[in-house]
Amino acid sequence: MSKYIFELEMKVRTYECDLQGIVNHANYLHYLEHTRHEFLDTLNISIAELHDKGIDPVIARANLAFKTPLTSGDYYISKLYIKKEGIKYAFHQDIFRKSDNKLVIRAVVESVCIVNGKLAHNSLFDEAFAPFLENHE
Repeated sequence: MSKYIFELEMKVRTYECDLQGIVNHANYLHYLEHTRHEFLDTLNISIAELHDKGIDPVIARANLAFKTPLTSGDYYISKLYIKKEGIKYAFHQDIFRKSDNKLVIRAVVESVCIVNGKLAHNSLFDEAFAPFLENHE
């Protein structure tokens, strides 16, 4: 059984590559963020609506290990699973090149919640993520 709870297929766009013809390292942060947002969409959680209510999930730390570069036109699969660590959620995210299933990047992105300007616990995420956490703790 896979540890991943969500996956998203995407394609590298030419403008995301640098002079060496590989995806610029900064773009992987966008890929990872897009995957997390799409995952939240499947749970009917809107970052914009949360912000309007004074609730802002923010990134506290990101640890990325680059393994294999992607190039223009490559299709890739971005996968994630979640762990709760105290007040933060750790999104374990891996990206694989679709053509050969080679690991491209392994990342752990830690998120905390700011509520009305202060670091705080938010039960919305506990409830939304509960079914997924039971499988990985």
